Amino acid sequence: MSSVSRVQPTSSTEENNHHFLKHLDFFLRLSVIPFSVASIRVTVTSKQDDSTYGKLEFNNFIGLKYLVYINAISACYALVAIVCSWLKFLLTKAWIFFVSDQIVAYLIVTSGASVTEILYLGYNGDKEVSWSEACSTYGRFCSRVKVALILHVFAFLCFLILSIISAFRVFSKFDPPSTSKGVENNEEN
Repeated sequence: MSSVSRVQPTSSTEENNHHFLKHLDFFLRLSVIPFSVASIRVTVTSKQDDSTYGKLEFNNFIGLKYLVYINAISACYALVAIVCSWLKFLLTKAWIFFVSDQIVAYLIVTSGASVTEILYLGYNGDKEVSWSEACSTYGRFCSRVKVALILHVFAFLCFLILSIISAFRVFSKFDPPSTSKGVENNEEN
């Protein structure tokens, strides 16, 4: 026997799964772009003026600026990933997509959490530090920020599924761990 193992041809089912995952990957990455761009647009155009309290804009909040930056990063990354996934030279580098998808998904979670906190304080205030709620005065602004957050959540859901797909691609290249007799004997005792 030769010490070199031969690659066995893939079955039709595996090939169909590969094509399905490739198309799903493409569709999800493509979907991230309009969700992120729409979230940026809604956030950046969010402003409201009140004669008593003054003008409120997105750039008054660091968390909303962070949301805009992360949406821009995720849209640009999705576009670059679409181009790279269809080029053959990066197709073998599944771990690059795995790590990058994880990083972008976590960044989306952090920016979404910051905006969720802003909305929570806007609707409920914080009585312990004497902050009153502001969304009764700035209702249109709060509603627009809520729409931006919902769009951001859709982009996150796309990246969540993309992270699972890229993890599958990376880890399916390895054999499952084998059990040794020493481990089996310890479990029986």
